[in-house]
Amino acid sequence: MYQEKLIQEIYKKIDATKSIIEAIANALDISYDAAHRRISMKSKFSIEETVQLANHFAISLDKMFQKSDHVLVKKTTEIRTPHDLSTYLENSFKSLTEFNPDLGTSLYYSAKDIPIFYTINTGLLSSFKRYVWLNLLSFEGLEVSFESFLSKNPLDNGGKKLNDYYSSIRVKEIWNDTTINSTLQQIMYFSQTGLLTAAHGTILCDQVKELLFSLENKCVPNNDQYQLYYHELLILNNNVLVSNKDRRALFVPHTMLGYFITHDTDTCQHVSNFYQHQLKNSRLLNTAGTRDKKMFFNKAYQKIDLYKARVSAMDEI
Repeated sequence: MYQEKLIQEIYKKIDATKSIIEAIANALDISYDAAHRRISMKSKFSIEETVQLANHFAISLDKMFQKSDHVLVKKTTEIRTPHDLSTYLENSFKSLTEFNPDLGTSLYYSAKDIPIFYTINTGLLSSFKRYVWLNLLSFEGLEVSFESFLSKNPLDNGGKKLNDYYSSIRVKEIWNDTTINSTLQQIMYFSQTGLLTAAHGTILCDQVKELLFSLENKCVPNNDQYQLYYHELLILNNNVLVSNKDRRALFVPHTMLGYFITHDTDTCQHVSNFYQHQLKNSRLLNTAGTRDKKMFFNKAYQKIDLYKARVSAMDEI
């Protein structure tokens, strides 16, 4: 019974014009006759072959053989060191490039924080975010100043590749009034601890403001590649849904940077439906009136200026 179920799932995954015997033979690297014996139920798949087929055809064995509410997920690597972070960024890039970096790929981002794609590129803000992540994710803590961290941990190109990818696809981001809060609070916290100088703190505030300026300039009616939605009520969670005409992938955070990744068809469809419903209850700033758009961005700029003034004041004290 289980072997029949697996074969039925493989049928769903291959082109209707292709031979399932040939598909299984290629996947397992066995002869045509050996594959035929398995299809005709004269031979059984071994445990190793079953896992190999599931991985090859992206089939969830949990969903097939257990309860319908089980979902097979892949998780990102744990981050404790700068090398771990570089590996994480490289693996994230590989996961995304299963989807072509063109306008045929769409991405939805529920932005609880400033989307990671903007803060992993180059420049002081990217270095600071890495510093924060490693301080929070390392069990031992860095216990070094941001300036010392800068001198010992140059940026690699892993973040830039992710940023370039993000710039090449269609993006729909959902923000609210708290999306920039965590970054500003991080700047304030490390300034208060003396691990971040006031000079660097004010520069970081300026760079957050410059980032928002760039998004405001992109947020225009004729820009279908980038759309920014403002949702006043939704509690955002940094979920990311990526899709093209053939497949979808959902990235669900379980730690600060750690994600579970699933290609489960039903789960991705449910999340897609959820996003579509939330977009209807959001304000698309690209096409909103000047007043609504300016109110959103000006409120953010004023908040940044407030934090910048606090950081500067600490230096005077």
